Amino acid sequence: MPKPRVLVVDDEEDILELVRYNLAKEGCRVTCVASGEAALSAARQETPDLIVLDLMLPGVDGLEVCRILRRDPRTSHVPILMLTAKGEEADVVAGLELGADDYVTKPFSPRVLVARVKAVLRRRSTHTPEDTLTLQVRDIVINPQRHEVLVRGKPVTLTYVEFRLLHYLARRPGWVFTRQQIIDNVRGDNYPVTDRSVDVQVVGLRKKLGPCGDYIETVRGVGYRFRE
Repeated sequence: MPKPRVLVVDDEEDILELVRYNLAKEGCRVTCVASGEAALSAARQETPDLIVLDLMLPGVDGLEVCRILRRDPRTSHVPILMLTAKGEEADVVAGLELGADDYVTKPFSPRVLVARVKAVLRRRSTHTPEDTLTLQVRDIVINPQRHEVLVRGKPVTLTYVEFRLLHYLARRPGWVFTRQQIIDNVRGDNYPVTDRSVDVQVVGLRKKLGPCGDYIETVRGVGYRFRE
């Protein structure tokens, strides 16, 4: 198996070296940069398998970097793990709303960070035969192998998490899924996020689906389902 490419973005040299050392020890190919501008350039030159992104950067901050990467079809599918000193729930939700796949706060344990990186990479690479089949439900076509979604024939750019969420619900139209089931299946077992973050992802997904956004129904007091 090829070594995963990880781009690490932080303006603190000691943090860069700490993360680089621990990820390289686990077999990752690590590129380190110290600014948002350098992160955007590096991600476009050689698309990484995952980005570890600090939020508090000079110039272009981490949230803006995330926003730009998610809007670019070349990088919209790349998982982003945010690494930051901002640990309040509002900050977590803001990061997830922009498309982050995980969130680790400083100070952090290198072992925990490595475990989170492995978990994100594992979720991205683990597929069942059902996961790879092109799925068409009403006016939406979902192609997992190409990470492509067509809404009434027009392509829609989704983040990795939005794509997983849509695919998870659309595979079983009419089934009701709790927020915890969605967290466990889209992000992995016991993922430490709140119900609020699931709601944020659904709101963003509905907007991107446009006229088909109402296919995702809220089941009050329970969770969500994809309309039959």
